[in-house]
Amino acid sequence: MDIIAPSLSTAELVRLRHLHLTVPSAVGPVNILRGVDLEIAPGEAIGLVGPSGSGKTSLLMVLAGLERASSGSVRVAGQELTALDEDALARLRRDHVGIVFQAFHLIPTMTALENVSVPMELAGDRAARDRAAACLDSVGLGHRLTHLPGQLSGGEQQRVALARAFARSPLLLLADEPTGNLDQATGDLVMDLLFSLRARAGTTLLLVTHDQRLAARCERTIRMADGRIIDG
Repeated sequence: MDIIAPSLSTAELVRLRHLHLTVPSAVGPVNILRGVDLEIAPGEAIGLVGPSGSGKTSLLMVLAGLERASSGSVRVAGQELTALDEDALARLRRDHVGIVFQAFHLIPTMTALENVSVPMELAGDRAARDRAAACLDSVGLGHRLTHLPGQLSGGEQQRVALARAFARSPLLLLADEPTGNLDQATGDLVMDLLFSLRARAGTTLLLVTHDQRLAARCERTIRMADGRIIDG
């Protein structure tokens, strides 16, 4: 797969200012994010660590436009997410943001090739199938194109998810505990692949992890606690 390095003219790919996220609950409003300020430069690799419930996954969801900030500013790739409607947020994800979750989120009735190609086809890419095949080959799955997720191991499913995430050379990759459902040996192989693809593409990486070894592979580590950034 030929990877084209993303480009961005601004000094910051991500800029958060006074970000708050409050969600309703049966016992009243819950403050998930409490005034987060953060800047991420293009090409940076950042490990995001902290205890469960500290707001790490919620922060990724806000950056992906899958969760609406309650207040504050959220700029990604030069766009203010709080000003975008759902269609515009979907286009931002399609064009600039790759996401890899702990759960693989593959469509069970689609083959590996279809799981990677369908998002590109929906974006109007006439070469989607060829690009998807090349992406799967780049993660060592060129021989598994016609297999359904249920016919693949956990590590193979996560490699399909990686191929899908990198298929459109995203400016930003958001990875939320991508090895959480894998044994250590398989997880290490997947992370080696993720960092290799990220380095080749020049993609900015924000990696949520409980594994200090993985965080240490990033250029910067940010620590969260109680909905705030406390270090980094």
